[in-house]
Amino acid sequence: MINDFKPTVSAVSSAVEKVDADALVLGVAKGPEGPILLPNPLADKAARGVADSLQALGASGAADQLLRLPGVDGFKSETLVLIGVGPLTGEPDGGVSLEALRRAAGAAVRQLSSADSVALALPAATVDQVTAVAEGAALGAYSFPHFKSSEEARSKTPVAHIAVLTELKDKHTKPALERAAVVADAVRAVRDLVNTPPSHLYPESFAEIVKTQSKTSKLKVKVWDEKDLEKDGFGGLLGVGSGSSRKPRLVRVEYSPAKPIAHIALVGKGITFDSGGLSLKPANAMVTMKLDMAGAATAYAVVRAAAELNLPVKVTSWLCLAENMPSDTAQRPEDVITIYGGKTVEVLNTDAEGRLVMADGLVAASEEHPDAIIDIATLTGAQMIALGVRTVGVMGNDDLRDDLVEASQDAGESHWAMPIPEEARSGFDSEVADLTNTGDRFGGMLNAAAFLREFVGDRADADPKALDAEAKRIPWAHIDLAGPAFNEKAPYGYTPKGGTGVSVRTLLTYLEGVRRA
Repeated sequence: MINDFKPTVSAVSSAVEKVDADALVLGVAKGPEGPILLPNPLADKAARGVADSLQALGASGAADQLLRLPGVDGFKSETLVLIGVGPLTGEPDGGVSLEALRRAAGAAVRQLSSADSVALALPAATVDQVTAVAEGAALGAYSFPHFKSSEEARSKTPVAHIAVLTELKDKHTKPALERAAVVADAVRAVRDLVNTPPSHLYPESFAEIVKTQSKTSKLKVKVWDEKDLEKDGFGGLLGVGSGSSRKPRLVRVEYSPAKPIAHIALVGKGITFDSGGLSLKPANAMVTMKLDMAGAATAYAVVRAAAELNLPVKVTSWLCLAENMPSDTAQRPEDVITIYGGKTVEVLNTDAEGRLVMADGLVAASEEHPDAIIDIATLTGAQMIALGVRTVGVMGNDDLRDDLVEASQDAGESHWAMPIPEEARSGFDSEVADLTNTGDRFGGMLNAAAFLREFVGDRADADPKALDAEAKRIPWAHIDLAGPAFNEKAPYGYTPKGGTGVSVRTLLTYLEGVRRA
């Protein structure tokens, strides 16, 4: 179920003390000798008075710490709020990083959900700082109450009106605020899709959402239903989806500007619920498996945002949608399936299903010979063992992999470059087919990437006689966000409990930096 709520974010140049909002937010950092009120050029005497009382008020500057001070003399706003931003880092223009500002703004707005209007007097002397504060605030303004039974719970919305206090002129802040709104909307779209229960989100309904939302946009959508998939030979999707009454879909979403400087393909894993199939998961391991379509949700949200931002890059997103269920029609261990394009796979574990639907998508994307292919998937539990639940793993072509990691740093997300060992491919050798779908247990995230690489096609200009397979292959990267896609613990910063929307900002930052092919 897609949320149509969008907060308004504006830039305001009023003095802090004269701002009329339900809540006025000031930032507090952890300094070497105690809490420090962060500067904002629009602050006046009353704000400086608060700075002298931070320790007495109990403000520490710790990230996410929020203190409400109602009816403070000298301020027009109803409530003065102090939000912690963490330790000073020596950054210019305020002493804190852009990501610290983004998180502080998000934490404040998230915790002030009962307010209708919030004004943020965090450091905002530069366009980058305004962008970070606006983006964090918009990301923090999120809730998902759609399946609550009470009218009161369903009608409750996050902060609707957000003001960023800055001396910068509109001509500088307007583009920043517009971009922040598009980015935050894309992240919220992923969160909504991930949070929607599998009773309501399944391959057909996912495809319908994409079609409906794309009718008035610049996007072109093509959907393969189960008959089309069978006709064209998409054996991965058909095999994984064969155990469910809700049949698989492949959705291609295209944004193509008039004169694109490059073509980037995104392939997203869209397992709307993963029971493990006949290789059934334990009951407690099925909880949260509605998240297994986060890769497809991300691929869709990114192509949609690229169109809204009018990026000069052609983007095609391939959403590989299936539900993995056990039944008398489900694929069995030791079945052999034929992936789109002809390669055969011996299925030894039906719970290693994501790579099978992704294989179909990678081959299909390769046929168009894009300049690069990036796949996004909640692919392996091994990702969480290697990198935890807040850091995304990135593998693939070295240059593309490193570009994505650099983009993640610029976007304020945590992505980490990982290798694909040369011996990883041999773990997928099969006696009866081209590959098996399970490799060695150790290094599972890296091994899964080696499997996917087998289905990435060659460049259009590749010499068919060349021996170097890597040089011939379309530049490709694999993003494994199994843990970071879903926050099972308490919310923090701008990140809610549940779907997070991770990697959307990284991919958009990467697309904005693409140069002419």
